[in-house]
Amino acid sequence: MNAVSAPEKLHDCRDAFVAVLERLGAENTKVVAVCNDSVGSSKLGGFKSKWPERLVNVGIAEQNMVGVGAGLANGGLLPFVCGASCFLTGRSLEQIKADIAYSNANVKLVGISSGMAYGELGPTHHSIEDFAWMRVLPNLPVIAPCDSIETAAAVEWAAGYEGPVFLRLSRVGVPDLLQPGHAFEPGKANRLRDGDAVTLIANGTLTHRAMKAAGLLAARGIEARVLNMATVRPIDAESIVAAARETGAILTAEEHSVYGGLGSAVAEVVVAEAPVPMKILGVPGIFAPTGSAEFLLDEFGMSPEAMAKAAEDLLARKGSRA
Repeated sequence: MNAVSAPEKLHDCRDAFVAVLERLGAENTKVVAVCNDSVGSSKLGGFKSKWPERLVNVGIAEQNMVGVGAGLANGGLLPFVCGASCFLTGRSLEQIKADIAYSNANVKLVGISSGMAYGELGPTHHSIEDFAWMRVLPNLPVIAPCDSIETAAAVEWAAGYEGPVFLRLSRVGVPDLLQPGHAFEPGKANRLRDGDAVTLIANGTLTHRAMKAAGLLAARGIEARVLNMATVRPIDAESIVAAARETGAILTAEEHSVYGGLGSAVAEVVVAEAPVPMKILGVPGIFAPTGSAEFLLDEFGMSPEAMAKAAEDLLARKGSRA
């Protein structure tokens, strides 16, 4: 009788976020939360029950929410401004630009349910432009943790960082890839797997899929390097250049449009420093339709199997250049 493998344990990164937020709130009375009628979806219920006077719910008014966060920061508090990433970034872009980034306000923007996590609610709730919108703004680190461990570490780092931060979190469960006690370092990729044939670069919900794709490639005799590139800005140019020179081909994957996100940030480094064959996987410049996040990722060629095939196609291009 064949043994049945245990199902993969999945973690909601929002749980890791609020666990650290509540600990920070207990340690520091200056920690406050601001949300847009999203106490439930941001999982702020525990924070609210402990410190109701330290949670500001502005209702469905994201521009005001960002302004309130900036005002609280100017008053010496440490605000975490939370909301669905599509609305936090899309509706409030001017306020984030002027009140947060330009003013270098000590506000932590937390985009919840990013990417296509709200898939069944359709294109209005997809957040597949937020990397592009956020990473063009000066003074604003842009971070998409790959698992609950990195989420907790990134929140811890953000709280101690003097300045604005954008954290992009999903509600889709992912397995933990990093080791407990991991210390987040902005602008530094994590090499999760070694390889010299091709490099797979991903973040957020796509990192574990990249690891599975690398496993499929290994079974075919192809050793792929895997980089978890949680920080989209500042990007880890050193790791990208090393990957290009040492493996000769780069595949990126992200739960975002192929325009303006992780792939674009990586390509900007590759084209300037170490040109090699490259492929960007993501939503192909369209309004993604209604459907579960898992279905849509597979539909857009980001299943582990499709990623492995894309990597093999890259290797063919790499070989033709030799």
